[in-house]
Parts: sequence; structure tokens; C-alpha cells
Amino acid sequence: MTDDATARRIIVLRHAKADWPQVDDHERPLAERGRAEAPVAGEWLADSGLNPDLVLCSTSVRTRETWKLVSHELPKRQRHTVFEKRIYDATAGEIIEVLKETPDDVADLLLVGHNPGVQNLVEVLAGDESLGDALTQLRQRGFPTAGVAVLAFEGKWDGVEPGVAKLVSYYVPGLE
Repeated sequence: MTDDATARRIIVLRHAKADWPQVDDHERPLAERGRAEAPVAGEWLADSGLNPDLVLCSTSVRTRETWKLVSHELPKRQRHTVFEKRIYDATAGEIIEVLKETPDDVADLLLVGHNPGVQNLVEVLAGDESLGDALTQLRQRGFPTAGVAVLAFEGKWDGVEPGVAKLVSYYVPGLE
């Protein structure tokens, strides 16, 4: 069992670029660009040593396709993936409620979701210590498709709340 000072990371990934066919928004697949940029995000995660214990992924087609392409770039290891319908079209507050349900044996969690929810989540969770390059870049660039933000915090998952984390990394494929 872990204690209140356990270091944890929330890896927030926005789905890759989606296509706009004549289908319901939830059913939109990735565009060709999205199929190219998702593996690049996965390579960055692998190169950064980020290999989540648990993945919470929206149920939309584009988030599921993004996660599949990203996961192929990570070191092979048993990880649990939950396709969570509450992440689709969720606000930051709604996503925080989902995060609070994470088991305490999870150190690194990857969330695959949508804007504006994921950008708002990162900005809400990022505390004052985050007022550095990563947060400045996020606020200037927004949260483009296949963008990744990594937040670090100490404590239990049920303690996730505004200002609890520090934004430690921000990456967008093609914007190095």
C-alpha cells in the first residue's frame, strides 16, 4: 500500500487529428495526419521513460485509434486500459472525478481525451510551481492534436484537485 507522499504522474494525451466524415462526432476516425502523428507522440512517451500503469481512454473512435497507435511505440508491458465514456466531451471537473477513482497502486496514469477538457484539466491541476516554460507554451499554443502534457503530484488519487500538480513536460509532435 502507498502512503500520502507517493509520487504520481498524470500523462494527458489529446487524441490525434481526426477526420470529418458524415458521421456522429463520437464515431469520427483519425485522419491520415492523425495516423502519422499518434506514433510520434508514442515515441516521445517511450523516449521520456513514460509507460503508464493504467490508461483511461475516451470511448470515441478517434481516442481509441490514437491509443492503439501510441501503445505500439511503448515498451511492451502489461498495462490495464479502461475505455471510459465519462471522458468523452467532459469538463475538467468531470475528468477530475474520474481520476479520483484511480486505485492507489497506480503510479502513472495516461488519460486519452478531447479538447477543451484536456487543456482545461491541465491548467486547473497545474499549481503555481508550474508557471514555467511548459505552462507558458501550453497557454500560447493551446493543446494541439496528439499533444502530451505530464503532470506530477504527490498523494493519493482521491486527493486530486485544482492546483495539486506541477506541469513538468509539454510536447506536441512537429513543434520541437
